[in-house]
Amino acid sequence: MTGNDFLRMGGKKTAIVIHKDDNVAVTLADVQAGEECVIREENGGQYTLHARDAVAFGHKIALAGLKKDDPVFKYGEEIGKMKEPVAKGGWIHSHNISCERGM
Repeated sequence: MTGNDFLRMGGKKTAIVIHKDDNVAVTLADVQAGEECVIREENGGQYTLHARDAVAFGHKIALAGLKKDDPVFKYGEEIGKMKEPVAKGGWIHSHNISCERGM
């Protein structure tokens, strides 16, 4: 089954929340701007979120709006701070997050 077959059958793109404290989820497929994405939580819960931006496979999608300098949590750890605001459903990657850990 191709990705398009899956979508025609009512399937939705999925992203996973790795840790309960995370404020981002990791996409398991490319998600287009405006597309609905199922967010699967570590406790088995799930809900839908509309992507505001295109988010590539393996990249992060914001679970809530974040302001400049807000911490970004993945794996239950702070992985950086926002360089600029991002809306719920926005793409988070190296263009809008900074990290000084490990430096």
